[in-house]
Formats: sequence, C-alpha cells, structure tokens
Amino acid sequence: MTTYTWGIANLERETSDGYVFTAHWTLSATDGDHTAGSYGSIGFERPEGNLIPFEDLTKELVIQWVQEKLGEEQVTSMEAALQAQIDEQKAPSKESGVPWNA
Repeated sequence: MTTYTWGIANLERETSDGYVFTAHWTLSATDGDHTAGSYGSIGFERPEGNLIPFEDLTKELVIQWVQEKLGEEQVTSMEAALQAQIDEQKAPSKESGVPWNA
C-alpha cells in the first residue's frame, strides 16, 4: 500500500508583514522499498483581512493551503502519477542490455 507524504521545503514572504506569497512543496510516495517524489512551487494571492503571523504558521496549515490551491483533481492526478512510477519500479515495462556475455 502506498503512503503519500506532503512537505513544505521553503516559504517566500514579504519582510514587512510576513505575507507568504510562494510555497515550495514536496510530495513523496512510498510502498515498501519503492519510492517516487514530486516537487513544485505555488503562489498565493494576498488574503483579505488579517494575516496569520509568519511565526504562527504550521506545516499542516501551509500544506492545506497548497492542496486547496492545487485542487482535489490535481492532487489526485499527482498521486496517481507517483503511483504509476512505483508500479513501474515494481514491474518494469522496459529494460536495457544485451543477450550475450561480454
């Protein structure tokens, strides 16, 4: 069974008020000894009203922002692509080499 793990590698913010305008995210998939990963960046619009202070942000909250911005369909598609990579690792559809000894 494949486990998907989201992470936040870095945040870019305005120094004046802590507004986070870009999140650099990771998504890894693990099934036993087989792994696959993805990395990306996503920008955010400045929210209306009060900002959450930068020092009060949590990884879970920012991951939620990233997933909401990507949308459920894109998240599902990315997880499916990582699953396909793991499936290929488990049962390769292509190989290289020659059939004779050197």
